[in-house]
Amino acid sequence: MTAKEHESYSYYAFISYSSKDLKWGKRLQRKLENYRMPATLCSERGWKRCPINPVFFAPTDIQPGTLSEEIKARLRASKNLIVISSPNSAKSDWVGNEIRYFHELGRDENLHFFIVDGVPNSGDPATECFNPVVRELGIPEKLGANIHEKNYRWQWLNRERAYVQLISKLLGVEFDSIWKRHRRRLIAQCVAWSVGIVAVLAAIFAVWVNNQPFTTKISLEESTVHNSDLPPLSHATVTLHLDGESKTDTIFREGEHAEFVNIPHSYLDKDVRVTFSCTNFLPVDTTIALTRDVTLKISRDAVVFGEISKKLWLSGPEQAVINQPVRVDRWEAVSDSMGMVKLTIPLDAQKERYLIEVPDYNLTDTLFMPCGEDDVIVLDGL
Repeated sequence: MTAKEHESYSYYAFISYSSKDLKWGKRLQRKLENYRMPATLCSERGWKRCPINPVFFAPTDIQPGTLSEEIKARLRASKNLIVISSPNSAKSDWVGNEIRYFHELGRDENLHFFIVDGVPNSGDPATECFNPVVRELGIPEKLGANIHEKNYRWQWLNRERAYVQLISKLLGVEFDSIWKRHRRRLIAQCVAWSVGIVAVLAAIFAVWVNNQPFTTKISLEESTVHNSDLPPLSHATVTLHLDGESKTDTIFREGEHAEFVNIPHSYLDKDVRVTFSCTNFLPVDTTIALTRDVTLKISRDAVVFGEISKKLWLSGPEQAVINQPVRVDRWEAVSDSMGMVKLTIPLDAQKERYLIEVPDYNLTDTLFMPCGEDDVIVLDGL
């Protein structure tokens, strides 16, 4: 088709397909629109370097039923109709409707089949790839471009041959005139890819030889003295921050260590950032010299089990109890003007629960930690 002939159509081709063959429709559209023809042929025929452009690919959200006016308009505006042929499209009423309408336009000679699955004219619904509308309308039998033809040992090359076969039919040129060139280009690409792969593998091998990875183990050591009544370390997260990458490991109980494998050798004895987080412990964000065995100092958070904050509240009159002596284990405190009892327990004496007493109200209870200003001790005012 010359440039002048193409001007009367908005689309070089319309792709008809079953939604189950969506990937093939998209792939074929890209192949056709981006296919670059030899410069000599383009000059000879007045083509652009990518002459099969644009190609209409129908939206995937079309509902079953008769063809919409928009789709009919697209079909009228398309020089060619390409059917993605498979058992899926053979069972598709929608594909059949598009073939029927294109036939009504009197353009059977511009109807092309691109076979991605199944067998042409098998008569078996499980394998038939041509929609029954083709036979029903008496459309002349056409030899579709079939990606599964066994012309070459490699399937990808058979697939490429089918693309070129379809392209030659669309453009009305001899198959061999573009296939030989296309095959040479594929071979050149394969050679380039092979050379590139060898170069990459060589580079990877060189890096591997000169940068053998190592494993580092990070152990935790508490630097604070604490009461044995406090809960032990558990589910601690240690993160090793390398350039552009972070590795994280979890220590589930005391005595374990975080282990990081496949650390590039270039990091050995170099300063790296390490972070640590764990419930009831202060977070750590520090820089260490990375070796195969590292000890990280950690500290308990003295606030969690040591900062007591409770409000004394009198039921009945419903008011805060102020200036009230309170005893928490062996420590004494007095509620302030808001009824708050605030007390700090030293880390070496901290526990998960304390005995709390309010002698003036004959109250003895257990105080569970942690607690905050929203926690209330209700005293009987009756």
